[in-house]
Amino acid sequence: MSKVLVPIATGFEEIEAITIIDILRRADIEVVTAGLNRKCVLGAHGIEIKTGVHIDDVNSRDFDMIILPGGMPGSENLKNSKTVQALLGEMDQNGKYIGAICAAPIALAQAEVLKSSYTCYPSFEQKITQSTYTSSEDVVCDQNIITAKGPSTAMKFSLEIVDKLCGKEKMLEIKRQLLLC
Repeated sequence: MSKVLVPIATGFEEIEAITIIDILRRADIEVVTAGLNRKCVLGAHGIEIKTGVHIDDVNSRDFDMIILPGGMPGSENLKNSKTVQALLGEMDQNGKYIGAICAAPIALAQAEVLKSSYTCYPSFEQKITQSTYTSSEDVVCDQNIITAKGPSTAMKFSLEIVDKLCGKEKMLEIKRQLLLC
């Protein structure tokens, strides 16, 4: 079974975080949520999530993937977290999957793990200079990096992750359960 880390920072985008967690758990992927400052984290729209662990208590070796939900100022908080930056670098160095949606690719840029192409919430590409922004795709996969545009693409993004970690058959099974095909 794959194991995924989802860091949750104050000001996270609730739709993205919950969609990612829900769909991955439906696919029998173990999801560990880690709060940056505390175990109860307040989202950008006033919804609070209780996380499983504190970010300082995780080790990149224990995970197959790290996924960053977007939102503001959540994405800035992820970008500015030394622990998150270290985890991103370690995960990339070990060839593990890294995902980011909405504004969160700014944290990937800060960690210098983006490859040649990515997507993000429109206008945040202006904060990223080392890779090529793709505006025509909702989800972009480039080597071990998976990025997506924002809240409306959270389900498509999550299903792409299921496909990468569990295979197409499992992804299609989850799509059928969600009445997407």
